[in-house]
Amino acid sequence: MLKLAILISGRGSNMLALITAIEEQNLHCQIVCVISNKQAQGLDIAKTHGIATKLIARAEYSSKHFHEIAVLKELKKHQPDWIFLAGYMAILSAEFVDKFEGKIINIHPSLLPKFKGLNTHKRALQSGEIRHGTTIHIVTSELDDGPIIAQSELFIMPNETAETLENRVLRKEHILYPLILSSLIKKHLEIKDSEVIWHQIPPGGNKLSSQKNNNSKIVSNTYLKLQNLD
Repeated sequence: MLKLAILISGRGSNMLALITAIEEQNLHCQIVCVISNKQAQGLDIAKTHGIATKLIARAEYSSKHFHEIAVLKELKKHQPDWIFLAGYMAILSAEFVDKFEGKIINIHPSLLPKFKGLNTHKRALQSGEIRHGTTIHIVTSELDDGPIIAQSELFIMPNETAETLENRVLRKEHILYPLILSSLIKKHLEIKDSEVIWHQIPPGGNKLSSQKNNNSKIVSNTYLKLQNLD
């Protein structure tokens, strides 16, 4: 059975989407722990589903280095196969990423490589974008720069605000993240040595050409672009 750890910092809505998918689809997967770097509503939600939780507050550690050591120590107890970041508001160090190379997955609210970092919806509107969406990618030591696994896009509507756009993108995230998890479990998706290979394309998906990150060392052979994922 695939073992999954989830790192959060807040309400954990994407975490809940994963939990719901596992329960409703009877996926052969277990969430072995949910870790947060601050007091978060998502910890209470995980507990109600019988999942082990751990608060490792960043504020209680003198440096990022020592905080990450504590997180790694907790992860070692549970031996996860994959780590999913679900609104984890921290940039992981190269040392941390190297411990789980190619096994950490993140969801980001933009169509990467556009709008890395924060305030993505506001920046998309300010830039006059026509399309926006969400990206799931493998985590590397560079911010929001790892190989892309899948994207779900939408058209920006007239009179769109950052708030309405955020809500629309979040709905996409709640569908796309469980799709990636189920694809891994069913072996429709393979991630090996940080290479992404789609063996079976979900309905509505288009397989796009390979991508490289800036250092040209990590290759994503194929990734998905999905539209109208509702």
